[in-house]
Amino acid sequence: MDLQVESIKFEYTDLTEGSRGEQAYMNIIFDCDNTFGVKGCDVDDGLALLYLLGSDKANLLGITNTYGNSDIETVYTATHKMLEDIGRTDIPHYKGCPRPGEKQSEAVDFLVDMVNQYAENVSIIATGSLTNLYGACQKDEDFLNKINSISLMGGLTDHLYINDTILDELNFSCDPAAAFQVLTKSRKVGIATGNNCLGAFFSYKDHVNRFQVSPEPIARYLYEKTAYWYEHNMTSYGLDGFYNWDVTAAAYLLDPELFESNKMAITPDLESLKSGFLNGRGKEILIDLPNIRDQKQFQEKVYSNYMKVKIKV
Repeated sequence: MDLQVESIKFEYTDLTEGSRGEQAYMNIIFDCDNTFGVKGCDVDDGLALLYLLGSDKANLLGITNTYGNSDIETVYTATHKMLEDIGRTDIPHYKGCPRPGEKQSEAVDFLVDMVNQYAENVSIIATGSLTNLYGACQKDEDFLNKINSISLMGGLTDHLYINDTILDELNFSCDPAAAFQVLTKSRKVGIATGNNCLGAFFSYKDHVNRFQVSPEPIARYLYEKTAYWYEHNMTSYGLDGFYNWDVTAAAYLLDPELFESNKMAITPDLESLKSGFLNGRGKEILIDLPNIRDQKQFQEKVYSNYMKVKIKV
């Protein structure tokens, strides 16, 4: 279906403005393509989940799975296994739409139910394809207007190079129509782009120093479960570490003080989004593509949240 953009120009508003009120926490739904523990697949969705669980600002209402890092069955199974491993099977967990064009799933139903129940007092972190959110829009045409804020990981403003290798965009490009809908129709949305996540680099040396000798169960879990991803990045890109893409989106929503605002006009259209690029021939949207303020401070906050997670053994 050829979607046409009407005349749209959003004025940027602080993503977290008014989101907490008198509450000490934010109600959050985490829509992700988690493949933590799946050999050859990224660990960052799982690390974003741990960031949320270690935060005293997040009330995680549930997890909705989407495809991207792998197919929906692999993602759902990996998420179920991770929740079992950390003793958090109490967290609601729903399987999403398996491919572009699908509109119905238990994840879509959950998203719509929660957004209506919490009436503008719920935020979404989305770190995979946006098909579930698009399905929710089809079920409830006012869905996006009811969300307090959305923090996305995805999109490119320029070609992304990792040690002279071009890295393809793997989130918005999975379902361009869904990305288009979310980007152009949401009230408040912020994006941790692939380009802006380059400041979220975590070295293997630091990983070993922090986790190898720690007696904490979460440290041993992280040390053992992420080893394959460090090996993958060294073999594939010559990197002695990895970029923590999805944690950046979680941190931006919960801890905006870690970031500098980077307001930019983007012009996405369906064609540009097929490659994940935010600038095409669409109508102008003023949006925040935040930069990490201080890499060391960011890393310390991420590690701190990890270590607050108590694994139930």
